[in-house]
Amino acid sequence: MAQSGEIHLDQDKLCCSICLDLMKDPATIPCGHSYCMNCIRSHWDAEDQKKVQSCPQCRQTFRPRPVLVKNTVLAYLMEDLKKTRLQPPAGDGCASSAFEKHKLVKPSRRLQENICSHHSEVMKIFCRTDQHCICYMCSLDEHKGHDTVSAATERIQKQRELCGNQRDIQQKIGSTKKGILVLQDSEKIFADFIFVVEKRSSGLQEQLVQLTKKEKDVTILTFLSGAEAKIYYYLFI
Repeated sequence: MAQSGEIHLDQDKLCCSICLDLMKDPATIPCGHSYCMNCIRSHWDAEDQKKVQSCPQCRQTFRPRPVLVKNTVLAYLMEDLKKTRLQPPAGDGCASSAFEKHKLVKPSRRLQENICSHHSEVMKIFCRTDQHCICYMCSLDEHKGHDTVSAATERIQKQRELCGNQRDIQQKIGSTKKGILVLQDSEKIFADFIFVVEKRSSGLQEQLVQLTKKEKDVTILTFLSGAEAKIYYYLFI
């Protein structure tokens, strides 16, 4: 039975939607959503080139860039929640009767791939210099001074780039289809033109034959006498 005055908190609602962990140094932005101070700062750093910042959840935009201030009320709640999570459960953990029939499984390969092999910490940071995920300790060690952002921020950026590339591809496909239609129309026009030229050429050839025959007849008539010319005219013309 819950003790008097005990407050039950939904941990999922107190998680940062960027790093998916309990918020550290929570900061509430103008739209009302809250994030880890470092997470939202990294997200906005990635948007600086656009001269406008946005909320990763509701997409509301802000201009100029809002000043981030720690939400002290949320910070106190985070501390209390972390203390609650560190308290051992009643009984003997998974050995208690409530978990006797539970089947334990090995961590998934995907989860293991997200753990840093050097520091055994979750890799929540993306190094843009070396193009792979790292943990917080790596960012202070061999990746110190590199261009780094939160993994969630990089994922959002990649999704936007992918959407942009898809739009470009669709536009190129549309332009190619239009070009094919224009080419097909041009081929039809060219075929019609060839048909007209061939028809006119055939007519000119017939006219040339007729003119050649007339010239031949005139030449013959000039060499014949009057009576012979009349006979030739009636017989061949």
